[in-house]
Amino acid sequence: MRKRKTQEVISKALYADDPHLYTVLYRDYDQLVEESLLTFLEKEIPAHRIVAIYRDGVIVYRKGERL
Repeated sequence: MRKRKTQEVISKALYADDPHLYTVLYRDYDQLVEESLLTFLEKEIPAHRIVAIYRDGVIVYRKGERL
C-alpha cells in the first residue's frame, strides 16, 4: 500500500526533521484551525481534515495540489 502525501510529510517531520517547525491547517466544521503538528497529532484528528502543512511558514503540503 502506498503512503499518502500527508503521511509522507508527517513521517518526515517526525523522524527526519524537527516537528516543532511544522504547523497544520485543518477543517473543524465550518472554520479553519491552525496548530502545531505535535498538538494536531495529540488530538488524534483525522488526516482527511488537513488542508495544508507548513514548515517554518512555507507550504509543504496543500490539499488537492502537487508540490
